[in-house]
Order: sequence, then C-alpha cells, then structure tokens
Amino acid sequence: MAIEVKTSQPETTLQQTLWRMISGCFVSQAISVAATLGIADLLNAGPQSPTELAQQTGTHAPSLYRLLRALAGVGIFIEDEEGRFALTPLAALLRQNVPSSLHAPAAMIRSKLQWPTLGDLLYSVQTGECAFEHIFGIGLWEYTQQDEQENTIFHAAMSSFSTTEVDAIRNAYNFSSFSTLVDIAGGHGKLLAAILQAYPTLQGILFDLPHVAQQAEELLREAGVAQRSQALGGDMFVSIPAGCDAYIMKTVIHDWDDEQAITLLKNCHQAMPSHARLLLVTRVIEPANIPDAGKFMDLNMLITLGGRERTATEFTALLDAAGLVLARIIPTQSALNILECFKR
Repeated sequence: MAIEVKTSQPETTLQQTLWRMISGCFVSQAISVAATLGIADLLNAGPQSPTELAQQTGTHAPSLYRLLRALAGVGIFIEDEEGRFALTPLAALLRQNVPSSLHAPAAMIRSKLQWPTLGDLLYSVQTGECAFEHIFGIGLWEYTQQDEQENTIFHAAMSSFSTTEVDAIRNAYNFSSFSTLVDIAGGHGKLLAAILQAYPTLQGILFDLPHVAQQAEELLREAGVAQRSQALGGDMFVSIPAGCDAYIMKTVIHDWDDEQAITLLKNCHQAMPSHARLLLVTRVIEPANIPDAGKFMDLNMLITLGGRERTATEFTALLDAAGLVLARIIPTQSALNILECFKR
C-alpha cells in the first residue's frame, strides 16, 4: 500500500519539480564540462563572448554558447545584453586554486571514475555489488594506480574539501589530553599537520601505504612538524601502530563494507591501550525522510567502492562487533562528524 503524502502543490507543479530532479544529470554534466574547460578562470578578469572563450578553449563557439546559456539559467554564469558571459557567486566556486573551490569534484563528474559508474547504479541495486568493478574489471584503487590522468583527477577532487574539513575537525575536538596521535590512512598528512600545529606538545604518527607515507614526509616538513611526527608505511588490514593514546581515521571507514570495516576496527582495538580513544571522522546518515546529501553519497560509495555511509545505529553495531563503544557524536562545521570511541 502506498503511503499518502499530503501536499498543497497542484499536479503540474509536482510534475515540474520531479522533472527538475530527473534532468539534474544534464546540469551536473554541463557544470563538469565548464569546469574541465576552465571557463570560470577565464572569466575571472571580466565578461567574455562565447567566441572569445571558444578560441581559448578550442571549442565550437555556437555550441559553447548553448552550454553557457543553459548554465546561466540555473545561476551559474550570467549573460549580459551584449551576449557576453560573466561570473556569478556560484560560478566563482568553479575557479581553481581559490578557497572553497569545487572545480576538482565538478570536473571529476564527467571522468571515467564517475560518469560510467553512475550510469550503472541499477547493477549495484540489483546485485549489491560494486558497479565500478563490474565495468572496469578491477577496483577503483587499482584503476587509479594504472591511469595517471584519472589518478590526478581523483586526488584533486578528494583534496578539494580537505581544508574546510580539516579546520572543522581541529576546531570541534580538543586534542590537548593526548600525547601521541596516529592518523590511520592519513594520506599526505594535511590533517595530522594541522592538528600538530595547533597542539605544540602533541606527537604524531602518519600511517598509510608505504608509497603514500613516503610522500607525506615532505608535507610534514613543510608544515614545520617533522620533529614531532613520523610517517610509517604498512597495511591497516594487517596491523596498526600500537600503544598510542589517540587514533583518528578521516573518511576511511565508509570505503569498506561491514566485514572489512569490522576487520579494520578490530585492528584498531588490538592496537589501542585501555585508555586510548579512536576518533572516526565520517558522515552520519540522518533518520528516515530527512533530506541528507549523505544518503546520495552512500549510493556513490556503493557503486564506486562497495562501501557505505552509516547511521548512528549502524555505527554502534559495527563498533560493538569490534569490541568498541561509541561514546559520543561530535558535529563539526562541515558534513563530517567525529565519533569518539573507546574499548569495551
């Protein structure tokens, strides 16, 4: 039996609303093309005509005009009386190398890593399996190691939110009671460096795959925290550096299904002394019927990695299976929360 949802909107308005949702793929693809072409950066100095922009981007001017006209209709770019296009506040966020830039994730939408997989969501829903592996025959991590261009696109997109998220994490949690913090799968060390800069007595260990840990050493030196940190290489699914009083994982646990996540959490449990804390920095899915971008990110995790976003209840069960207890959920000024956990 269908659930009746009362609405005061007439049917024609409902149809228009639904169509806007259905046609959202055209908007995201158009934004992605504009980002790939670098249109926002070209317009930073002032308005330009489609012909001028086409000459600089190697595109077909009449077709480029049609793209920009469509985007101006949703508030990205604005067309003046002379047919030239200029930046809007939304379009300004598509510039590269500016605070809060969304250029990289916008460009990734049309990449091999994202668009074909989005088109195969039905496969994942029907089978529960990862669409990316179904399409390419290997996992996303293996694929990015084989394709340098796609690897660059992927890591640029992943880093685009990093500054905002790092500041939000550092401001939301007090690390002063810890002596040593281990950043598990800490990447190039941006989060660890920021926390160490804010807490001058804190020691840090960045733990990631050997080639990643080696790359992180340079960032830790540039951040001025090399004397209080070390970068260790290893496999978190085998073992994690033991005996420290704080462990942190930022946007790691959602990469994995429940079985793999429990294995990882058990390794954390084994490494942690009785007084230690584990900090999971992740999205927490809102309850039923509450709008939440994380619910769509959850679908993205399903199709690209076979992972998942989780509710607070699901996290509690996951941690319990690993012998850990969820003490509290701390919101941050970002889409991420900090889940503070301890050993049972």
